[in-house]
Amino acid sequence: MTTRAWSLAYLTTPTLRAAEMLRTAHAIGYGFVGLRIAANLPGTPYQALVDAPAELAELKAVMADTGTGVFDLEIIRIGERFDVTAHLPMLDVGQAIGARAVLVAADDTDTARLADSYARLCEAMAPRGLTADLEFMPWTAVKTAREALAVVRAAGHPSNAGVLVDALHYARSGTTLADIAALPRDLLHYAQACDAPAPPGHRFTDDELVHTARSERLMPGEGGIDLRGLFGALPAGLPVSVEIPHLQRQAALPPIEFARQALAAARAVLDPPA
Repeated sequence: MTTRAWSLAYLTTPTLRAAEMLRTAHAIGYGFVGLRIAANLPGTPYQALVDAPAELAELKAVMADTGTGVFDLEIIRIGERFDVTAHLPMLDVGQAIGARAVLVAADDTDTARLADSYARLCEAMAPRGLTADLEFMPWTAVKTAREALAVVRAAGHPSNAGVLVDALHYARSGTTLADIAALPRDLLHYAQACDAPAPPGHRFTDDELVHTARSERLMPGEGGIDLRGLFGALPAGLPVSVEIPHLQRQAALPPIEFARQALAAARAVLDPPA
């Protein structure tokens, strides 16, 4: 069995506060969590840590008590009016809790401006020990692994640049296993695991893509994504963030039980017993 780090993603237990999520992850056997400490879109939920000293102190205490860490933080979106200084408080929190990575999404369709913004973000993150992991998503300005790599290269391939591979987006973006294998090893810091239906030849609308991504992912092994092929094309032992939002099933189970099932399913598919 491959020894790898497992992280509990925010969307798998989105109702938990940061400290509660860490306790839950520790109880189940995850080594890390991923926290959403900035809203994905205006008005959407997130876990208060920026300008929330009591919450931050509680999180640090739980980290010290359990040994469970924070792997990644969400989310920074790069739009056409991107201002890196607006995100510095988030990056300062990341440094304070020893986070490794920040998930970055691209909304700016001006490729030159996007690359410049991404380079400036990497520059701000570097002294804080954070990587800027650009996630390709087929309804955003960076739709495929090839496009994500092109942004990194146009930005000058900063030392802390990264490309985040999400199994769902790999399967629905036209990205191939050859594209994944071609990603430079230094850009791969972790990947996200889930499953979903993969009907041959089906062209998903943006609404369908977003709905599945945010509301109806399946446990690894329940859908049609070639997860073993995907993770076989990625570096052996790459850390895995288990990201499985499924609103109906999450509502029916306590968060700890849903997170336990998610980890068991991911391990069974990606690191089966010899």
